[in-house]
Amino acid sequence: FEVTEAELEAAWEAVDEDFRETLRQAADNIRHFHEAQVHRDFCLTDRPGVVLGQRYTPVERVGICVPGSPVAFPSTILMNVIPARIAGVKEIAVVTPPNQNGAISAEALAAVKIAGADRVFKIGGAQAVAALAYGTETVPQVDKIVGPGGVFVAAAKRKVFGQVDIDMIAGPSEILVVADGKSDPAWVAADLLSQAEHDAHAAAVLVTDSRPLAEAVQNEVERQLTDLPRRDIAQKSLEANGKILVTKDLAAAVEAANRIAPEHLELSVDDPFDYLGLIENAGSIFLGRYNPEPMGDYFAGPNHTLPTMGTARFYSPLSVDDFIKKSQFSYYTRKALERDYRKVSRFAKEEGLTAHARAVDIRFEKEGEA
Repeated sequence: FEVTEAELEAAWEAVDEDFRETLRQAADNIRHFHEAQVHRDFCLTDRPGVVLGQRYTPVERVGICVPGSPVAFPSTILMNVIPARIAGVKEIAVVTPPNQNGAISAEALAAVKIAGADRVFKIGGAQAVAALAYGTETVPQVDKIVGPGGVFVAAAKRKVFGQVDIDMIAGPSEILVVADGKSDPAWVAADLLSQAEHDAHAAAVLVTDSRPLAEAVQNEVERQLTDLPRRDIAQKSLEANGKILVTKDLAAAVEAANRIAPEHLELSVDDPFDYLGLIENAGSIFLGRYNPEPMGDYFAGPNHTLPTMGTARFYSPLSVDDFIKKSQFSYYTRKALERDYRKVSRFAKEEGLTAHARAVDIRFEKEGEA
């Protein structure tokens, strides 16, 4: 199942230099953004005789699931491997289903090489999640599994949570565009279709305070669908989950966006930064008319592994944080403990935990007897 070094080298040579350079630039942007997320250990010494602190250590082994339809996505490899590498993860394994010839696309393997994954396995689906969670003779057991996938991958990640950690339970792709009447309907329609073409369960929503724009976008969507290669998929997505909502003003449009809590939120409005502070629930926010969602998918730098199905109310985008653990530490001198132990003893006794109280009292009992 494992991709060999020879296969990686052959894939690298098979990819044209122009695309290799695109991968490098995208990786640099992703790396630059995620390096800003790195936490620093801290130590507090403001109480006499007491030292308190927190330190960050990386997860040791991580498995990254990469969808294989229609091909293994190079962008997903970059977006998942690079934050793990920045966090200091010691071993990163990528799993992705091979094509009918038993191979992974050269472009995906080139992304593996640039991102710095340690191992790649030609497996996918629920079985890949199980292999990573429990380990096999050929696939290493990991401590955390991240990355998107279809319904079987999502269900499998839910099943193994507790045996390993996971990033989130991701559903179908979503986009919500908040647009004012000055927006170009062709641009808005194209942005909606960029997510509708993912799969039949994807969701594309426009919220606007302009009825003329709403009607124009509806017409544009129909027009652009006619020559879309993935028309059948996009059509099913729009029929099942496509919506256009007209609100009384942009404030109401933003309120609707917060209630929906979309994976991708575009603010196609004048002065988008005026509205940024009003957004409470969204995975990734795209500001302005010249920042379509695919910029985030591939190149801008912020992560594209995002919470879906309203879970942006409590989940966050994949980040360096997902690949680290926090450990706390504390230190008391004898004098500091003597100052505080009676309070701790009283606290424990109030909760009926006398052994807790004894653990602090015992250190001063002989002195009390004397």
